[in-house]
Amino acid sequence: MKVRIADLMAKRVITATPHTTVSHARGLMEKNRIHSIPIVGTENEPVGIVTSTDLAKRLKDDTPVSRIMSREVTLVPAYNDASVAARIMRKQKIHHVVVTHEKQVVGLISSFDLLKLVEGHSFVAKNTPRAPKRKKERA
Repeated sequence: MKVRIADLMAKRVITATPHTTVSHARGLMEKNRIHSIPIVGTENEPVGIVTSTDLAKRLKDDTPVSRIMSREVTLVPAYNDASVAARIMRKQKIHHVVVTHEKQVVGLISSFDLLKLVEGHSFVAKNTPRAPKRKKERA
């Protein structure tokens, strides 16, 4: 079963600009119960990302997020298969990937979104361990 990223991603994305303050970003995360905010430029193009881990550092409230954001934003097109996002997250050890369409932010997919997909399917373990066969004892 092929599931596209567009089918799983959060379509209502809270974004911020590089001039947004740390205080405002924290407030957005708390209010919306989210753990990352894509930072966008004037044409809604991704220029960075701020996560709750970034905001956990001791910073002045008026510090612009441009000083703490990760500038290397991991992007994935909305039309890709969900397995692409899962592979990216696993290999890069991250929990959020910004979803784009024609170089603009259209969504965000997190490891929790992928867990929802797994949760909806039954899991059968492969190569389950078995007790060793015992040889018949000789009388």
